[in-house]
Amino acid sequence: MEEDNDRSRALDIDSIEEIGLATKDRLEESGFKSIKDLVVRGPVAISETTGMEMDKAVYLCNKARVRLEELGIIDKSFITATKLYDKRKKEERISTGSKNLDDLFDGGIETRAVTEIYGEYGTGKTQLCHTLCIMVQQKKSKYEITNKALYIDTENTFRPERIVSIALARNLDPDAALENIIVSKVYNSAHQELIIEEIGPIIDANNVKLLIVDSAVALYRSEYLGRATLSERQQRLNKFMHMLVRIAETYAVAVLATNQIQSSPDAIFGDAFKPTGGHVVAHTSTYRVYLKRSGKNRIARMVDSPCHPEREVLFMLSEQGVGDPYEPST
Repeated sequence: MEEDNDRSRALDIDSIEEIGLATKDRLEESGFKSIKDLVVRGPVAISETTGMEMDKAVYLCNKARVRLEELGIIDKSFITATKLYDKRKKEERISTGSKNLDDLFDGGIETRAVTEIYGEYGTGKTQLCHTLCIMVQQKKSKYEITNKALYIDTENTFRPERIVSIALARNLDPDAALENIIVSKVYNSAHQELIIEEIGPIIDANNVKLLIVDSAVALYRSEYLGRATLSERQQRLNKFMHMLVRIAETYAVAVLATNQIQSSPDAIFGDAFKPTGGHVVAHTSTYRVYLKRSGKNRIARMVDSPCHPEREVLFMLSEQGVGDPYEPST
């Protein structure tokens, strides 16, 4: 407990010597509660929200980054590939509830990474989100602290009754399962951005290990219509996606973002569907997986990954949420 308190104090805004009382008050009034917030939101946000000069904002962000490196929260600016490899072997993963899907991800959804799931309606995106909210709570030993999930709902698709049914099907306490999921219902893209800016202290205070955004692009897509607004939409979406990347790395959480698809009328061969958000979303997602129907089952295809081959696996949806197809008895 004492170590946790010392670590918390080490993350306080005024733990940086150059931040005096006046600057601290100015930052905290603008929503910067710890040095993690400085790193996640960046110098531009600091300057715009506090009125601070950009040079000073950049300086404070760099000091905050160095402090997080010293505390071992983020990687140092220069590190050998050997140390990085050893660290990645210990990286936590969250089971999807399906052995096939876990195998596609080499063990489950990876922490410190942004995983994008896209596909047309009915392919299991939201069902996967609900299942992961249950799977993240499973403990390897009774002495472990239960990990929690934070669910940002932009399409009004989160259903607590589905959490109850999945928990019961997996022999878990449904009341405890519900208590370990924090839900934030979002109403517009500006609200979505505000939520993500304020999310850091909630993650730290509640031992959140999984952050779900269902869906990341939907509100931007509905509010910015036509080519005239495309540039502004992409800039705001770009900022939002990069904040997800920094949150995943700084807070050591797994980030899962669902995405919609759009048809490509000029496609003659191959799949006519492509994910929305363009290159902004494509380049910021660590892993990109495409879901589609296959009769009663679903297919998940690894489309983009820095370390996985492009391949497909089968999974299914049932009372347990996401699972594996039944094998015929011999």
